[in-house]
Amino acid sequence: MFLFDVTQVHALPNRHLDLTFENGVHGIVEIDRIVKNYTGVFEPLLQDDYFKQVSVNAELGTIVWPNGADLCPDVLYSQAAGIPIAADSL
Repeated sequence: MFLFDVTQVHALPNRHLDLTFENGVHGIVEIDRIVKNYTGVFEPLLQDDYFKQVSVNAELGTIVWPNGADLCPDVLYSQAAGIPIAADSL
């Protein structure tokens, strides 16, 4: 696992996020590559205005939306840095 918290997030068009992590890694993440099925708490993310309400929750070290939807910071880091998560690290 990477164990780096998200420190900054900016919503971009087409459900992309511009993320910065505590170790300085910066990258663009396509959320459609992570969320394969926009149901339940993820369904509102399909609405552009709602998607843009993303913020960093410093206590969790990751991004969240107002309804409590969040994503694992390790998965986000993997996508932003282009480093696959090894199955033995889960």
